[in-house]
Amino acid sequence: MFSGIVEEAATVVGRMSEQGNLHLTIKCSFLDELNIDQSVAHNGVCLTIVRLTDDGYTVTAIKETLDKTNLGLLQVGDKVNLERSMKINGRLDGHIVQGHVDQTAVCTKVEENAGSWYYTFEYDFDREMAKQGYMTVEKGSVCVNGVSLTVVNSKDNSFQVAIIPYTYEFTNFHQIKAGTVVNLEFDIIGKYLSKLNRYIKVRKRLIPILPKYQL
Repeated sequence: MFSGIVEEAATVVGRMSEQGNLHLTIKCSFLDELNIDQSVAHNGVCLTIVRLTDDGYTVTAIKETLDKTNLGLLQVGDKVNLERSMKINGRLDGHIVQGHVDQTAVCTKVEENAGSWYYTFEYDFDREMAKQGYMTVEKGSVCVNGVSLTVVNSKDNSFQVAIIPYTYEFTNFHQIKAGTVVNLEFDIIGKYLSKLNRYIKVRKRLIPILPKYQL
């Protein structure tokens, strides 16, 4: 479990394809605090450390992950947003993030505005998936490349986020431009509420004689 508060934009120092998998080697400042089998979010994707050396650590992304995220686009020298799993006794500074990316989006516009930046992202809209909570809502939460952000200008297939200078500098948002592919994880609470709402509607249709408090 994560919070969407990025610890560091680390550097990819190695990549190796093996059959359908991709092994990524990352170098970061807290390398000596990591362990084999530890979970770390990479651009919002939860991956397990499988190898650890003095020069970096290695994680493996399988085909399913590569098909649904932007990890397969990473090259040596690229920056990747890192977050270690949330401590249960800590403050939840962002929002609840699972590290399970739902789909990718494409940046269509970057606008600078008095020291901050507005990024516009577009994604493939699926009406049935939207009914299950795979969507954004105005002033709701969304995770973009592992960064917990507040949605503005929410539309069916697009939204905007505002990026402050600190986030711009210390995450890989400073490398995002029009055409860049990013990872999206929609709000898990919204997904649960959407499913619960559908379940209640079905129950009401099937058993209309039950009192409301039993549904």
